[in-house]
Amino acid sequence: MANLKLLERLCTARGISGNEDEVRNLILEEIKPCATSVEITPLGSIIAFKKGAKRPRTKLMLNAHMDEVGMIVTHITDEGLLKFAAVGGIDHRVLCGRPVTVGRDVGGVIGAKPIHLLEEEEKEKSMPVKELYIDIGAKDREEAEQYVSPGDAVTFDSLFDTSHGMVKSRALDDRAGCAMLIDMIKSDLKYDLYFVFAVQEETGLNGSRTAAFAVEPQAAIVLESTTAADVAGVDRENQVCNVGGGAVISFMDRNTIYDKEYYQMAFKAAKKAGVSCQAKRAVAGGNDAGAIHVSRGGVRTVAVSLPCRYLHSAVSLISQEDFTSAQKLVYELADMIAGEEQND
Repeated sequence: MANLKLLERLCTARGISGNEDEVRNLILEEIKPCATSVEITPLGSIIAFKKGAKRPRTKLMLNAHMDEVGMIVTHITDEGLLKFAAVGGIDHRVLCGRPVTVGRDVGGVIGAKPIHLLEEEEKEKSMPVKELYIDIGAKDREEAEQYVSPGDAVTFDSLFDTSHGMVKSRALDDRAGCAMLIDMIKSDLKYDLYFVFAVQEETGLNGSRTAAFAVEPQAAIVLESTTAADVAGVDRENQVCNVGGGAVISFMDRNTIYDKEYYQMAFKAAKKAGVSCQAKRAVAGGNDAGAIHVSRGGVRTVAVSLPCRYLHSAVSLISQEDFTSAQKLVYELADMIAGEEQND
């Protein structure tokens, strides 16, 4: 179930919000031979329909987003340094010293004023984005302009490592969800299902908002990654969820109160699939469900997330076992919602 080769291809593709072309092309290559129909929305989201063995009682849409957090070039200084803005919610504490790629292939490093030149009070604080820059090695503005321009996307450079039963990579939020949907489209389905690979989740849920309007689902399952703070120095009650504890089911976040029946159904699906499952122990964060559940007249929505350490950074971490467990859970839950238990 855990297709790590596919996940690696997805995670190493570059696609910050608004620049998802490389990821979209990869997904289209994977799903076109298997999907019944595929369309691209004006914003760039993919809507795929896969015919199953039966017509569903409930029109169900499964959703994952293609985009990742990153940066965008805003200005080139006279010294040839690139000023930038964050695209999505990046913790600026993780930025300084990180290797990045500007555009398709221009290497650089995020820099700041040297520590020995900082005032004592500055040393105790993380650098705000406005005081950082990207150094591509250009000697001045004219040389830098030969390679980059304002508006160019900037992505983190990182490894893809599967040691110790984990996956460590950038963009696991939400390429892991995309990988699960791709595998599902390639499988034999019990019911007709709609699949959305959304753009621009990190900058306002724009892709899922417009795709849900187009699909008009009655129900939705959102596949995501969510923050796991199960690290040293954090009390259990504040850890939100645990890596290795199975898929995470949310009852509420900052944007969505999830369907109570579907919330309970997710735990039944986990039991039926023989996998672990855990509740998200905080009302925090948000995902594409925030736009989907209020589309048109309303959409009954549930979120199935992977517990993920170091979310929105250059390297995140998930468990391979959680990845497989979440996928098995989603298969069962989709059948339950689309027709097996609905209205019985």
